[in-house]
Amino acid sequence: MGFYWIGFIFWVLIGTGLLLSLYGLCKKSWKALLLSGVVLILPMLYFGGAENWFRILAFVPLLPFVLAYYTKKKVGILKR
Repeated sequence: MGFYWIGFIFWVLIGTGLLLSLYGLCKKSWKALLLSGVVLILPMLYFGGAENWFRILAFVPLLPFVLAYYTKKKVGILKR
């Protein structure tokens, strides 16, 4: 039984996306939230091809994108 690089990269991307989401929420960083959404797109496309309720997980990257938009909008208003 060998080491599966695809699985390792898959879980590293998911972990990185979740950590960036938490960092972006704590620091109110729209850039970290945007990067989190970008990192989560690839692993969630895998779930988009499922035939059951796992297909809903393909919409998970939308949450960081929406949060990044509202965070940037809110921070931009506060800087004026």
